[in-house]
Amino acid sequence: MKALIFIETKEGAPIGASLELVTAAKALGAEADLVKVAEKEGVLKEDAVVGAVAKKAAEGYDVVLLAATPLGKLTTARIAARLGAGSVNDAIAVACEDGKLKVTRPIYGGTIREELCIDAPAAVISIRGGSYEAPESVPEIAELAPEAEEGLAARVLELLAEAGEAVNLEDAKVIVTGGRGMGSEENYKLCEELADVLGGVVGATRPVIENGWISRTHQVGQSGKIVAPDLYIACGVSGATQHVSGMSGSKYIIAINKDEEAPIFSVADLGIVGDVKQVLPILIEEFKKIKA
Repeated sequence: MKALIFIETKEGAPIGASLELVTAAKALGAEADLVKVAEKEGVLKEDAVVGAVAKKAAEGYDVVLLAATPLGKLTTARIAARLGAGSVNDAIAVACEDGKLKVTRPIYGGTIREELCIDAPAAVISIRGGSYEAPESVPEIAELAPEAEEGLAARVLELLAEAGEAVNLEDAKVIVTGGRGMGSEENYKLCEELADVLGGVVGATRPVIENGWISRTHQVGQSGKIVAPDLYIACGVSGATQHVSGMSGSKYIIAINKDEEAPIFSVADLGIVGDVKQVLPILIEEFKKIKA
């Protein structure tokens, strides 16, 4: 089996979710080629990726792997359509059994996992970050020229960077997320302080974003970022399915909530039942002492 891996970059460096695809290809027993796509002024990034990756994949690859980032999800089906290939978005595992490609992905907000068998000459699959470990060393990455079609209606006229857009939740090792239970924007800053002490980044649930306590780039969940840090601390988070599906791949989860029946405790490795506004200041001070 021959695999083509699209490596997505941010500020010139490969993102962690893309590097994990190298391990996914090994799980298939496939020989893999890694490619990235150069950007072209005035061309939408997804158009450039679709054109360049589809052209390269047509050279005889059995499977194309992309990270299930917003860009990856946008381009997976489009590349598959160009190739006449099968397509699956947001997979968490891939395997080759009896010569057939089998894919596992979560559905219904992550409450159920389904297994799919791709019966097509080739397959294009996006894989959720955190599903595989990144390799210790990265093979050479070839750069493809953008191959966007001529005459497309969409063109980039101007890029406006949102405040806080530089936050990289997907690659963070530690994430401290605040939920509705934080009560106010002032209290939510305790999550930011703890994240800073731990050398991590701060996350948020949808209600926090809707309340305007922090920008949407920090949202974790189905409608935000899918994350899998080494440590995830959920503060005042009830544990709605839409949120849990976005962080359940975390290696160690700590939940703080005054409601001992909160669903978040069902996925937590350690649960603290208490008022998060009283617990967080204690944790912050204790971690500061340890660091000192």
